[in-house]
Amino acid sequence: MRRIHILHENAAWLPPLAQALDQRRLPWTEWFLDAGTFDLAAPPPEGVFYNRMSASSHTRDHRFAAELTAAVLAWLVRWGRRVVNGPSALDLEISKARQYAALESHGIVTPRTVLVGGRERLAAAALRYFADQPFILKPNRGGKGLGVRLFASVDSLASYLDSDAYEPPVDGIHLLQEYVRSQRPFITRAEFVGGRFLYAVEVDTSDGFELCPADACAIGDANCPVGEAPRHKFTIIDGIPSAVRMRLERFLAGTGIEVAGIEFITGDEDRTLVYDVNTNTNYNPDAEARSGRTDTNRSGPGAIAEFLGAQLHRLPAAA
Repeated sequence: MRRIHILHENAAWLPPLAQALDQRRLPWTEWFLDAGTFDLAAPPPEGVFYNRMSASSHTRDHRFAAELTAAVLAWLVRWGRRVVNGPSALDLEISKARQYAALESHGIVTPRTVLVGGRERLAAAALRYFADQPFILKPNRGGKGLGVRLFASVDSLASYLDSDAYEPPVDGIHLLQEYVRSQRPFITRAEFVGGRFLYAVEVDTSDGFELCPADACAIGDANCPVGEAPRHKFTIIDGIPSAVRMRLERFLAGTGIEVAGIEFITGDEDRTLVYDVNTNTNYNPDAEARSGRTDTNRSGPGAIAEFLGAQLHRLPAAA
């Protein structure tokens, strides 16, 4: 039987999608890609393969899960299998620098960012590019907001780099980034399924950069600007500016990404800057319940299950 194959490495994130697939009686199986053995000369199973590998996999003791997944995806593509969020999606998932290059090539503005290889070069780079303004330090390959810190000065960065709190990035690459002051203490995360806009979430940042909908994403000792906090951290909104939506959909089509959460912020002079593309997107069930999006194709997991089911049914008949 042809099946939907879910490629992932975090069992905690699977249940909502599993429930949505089961509700629709879709045949599926999981590939837990922390390790495995694959005969590259043999054809993979038939079906649709959905890649959910995360940039933060190394934080769960799955250091080489992303590398293994990249090799498995190449094998699937070589045999002509239908892959959702294939090699190009994974490549952008595990590198913010490559994300920004791809976004900018599609006319999407990103925050000013300086790529730094080597811990010993960070302070000098911060002094050169961000001497008189607050800035953010983040890993090139992160996930869940891990390792993201806001600094008010180069001196505070230098103290951090000399402390036991310093967290080296898994790929050795740091990013120094301009700190964008939002008009309101919110960022927006736009969700896309099948390359099309589903809904957006306003995320309150009054208490810091804990932006992940599925679990907390602590960033250390720094907060975003404090404002009057809303009742809920995550609030679903139905729309985003049409120009932003169309630009993001063109970006997804051009990069081969079919399921994603894209985060952006509106700064001074109404500048909209995109700073993260998450191809292993998760959804906040409380926010979906408040907006009436549970157990339908209007919820995140429901929309993905519907999309994967449609892809499975569209596969050509076996020869």
